[in-house]
Amino acid sequence: MKITVIGAGNVGATASLRIAEKQLAKEVVLIDIVEGIPQGKALDMYESGPVALFDTCIYGSNDYKDSENSDIVLITAGLARKPGMTREDLLMKNTAIIKGVTEQVMRYSKNPIIIMVSNPLDVMTYVAHTISGLAKERVIGMAGVLDTARFRSFIAEELNVSMQDINAFVLGGHGDSMVPIVKYTSIAGIPITELLPKEKIDAIVERTRNGGIEIVNHLKTGSAYYAPAASAVEMIEAIVKDRKRILPCTTMLNGQFGIDGVFCGVPVKLGKNGIEQILEINLSETELEALQKSAALVDENCKSLQTVLS
Repeated sequence: MKITVIGAGNVGATASLRIAEKQLAKEVVLIDIVEGIPQGKALDMYESGPVALFDTCIYGSNDYKDSENSDIVLITAGLARKPGMTREDLLMKNTAIIKGVTEQVMRYSKNPIIIMVSNPLDVMTYVAHTISGLAKERVIGMAGVLDTARFRSFIAEELNVSMQDINAFVLGGHGDSMVPIVKYTSIAGIPITELLPKEKIDAIVERTRNGGIEIVNHLKTGSAYYAPAASAVEMIEAIVKDRKRILPCTTMLNGQFGIDGVFCGVPVKLGKNGIEQILEINLSETELEALQKSAALVDENCKSLQTVLS
């Protein structure tokens, strides 16, 4: 298994190290346009192998040729949000970046699985799919795993219980229109509505929607990377080990949930072939309406890029 990580910033570097420590690949390639950065970070990671007990070969490069014949490509390249900047503000600049990255990836790898982390995530997943020509099952956005992790962590904090006992889904676009699904949220099988009043649940839902910007406001000059990296690697592990995990990921819908031809976060089964099944779960009328509204916003942004991608 060969995994290439595009972008040697905080998300890419953290994900690369997690991949190595979990021994999910024989070879990890870290690529970045800045000379010396991927080489130095990769060497530092590799030298941690004797202590962390892994034998994965990690090396950095500025040349996409070194990504040749990759099985999985994790794309983290792009501009990060700054205080006051919405995900949509990043749209045009990151579209150009992801278009170029995807063209280079496909130049050297015939049929990789692409996992997108760059923002605005749902739209960038669409860009990668459009440019790559890959089957929709092989171009996957990470957003829902991260948003759900934040939702679960906030619930655990509020109830003072183990995060491992919390099951939840956050669907829709990765942004202000994301849709935490309270109906399917439980703690050791107990519905959250039996443990928390509505006003507490609503507050957690709202904090989840603002989870990314909360971190941006703290950091001032950066954005989240530990949780995004962990979320991406959870997806990679499900694919590498063919675990058939049910995770909320961004994929193109073809009629499911009344949404057609739009990339949107929904529950999927992840295995060795990428997305192997979309689970069309029953949603309340309010939740379905919110999911369709979220998808419509993604679709609007994607349509604004037609001239750029043609």
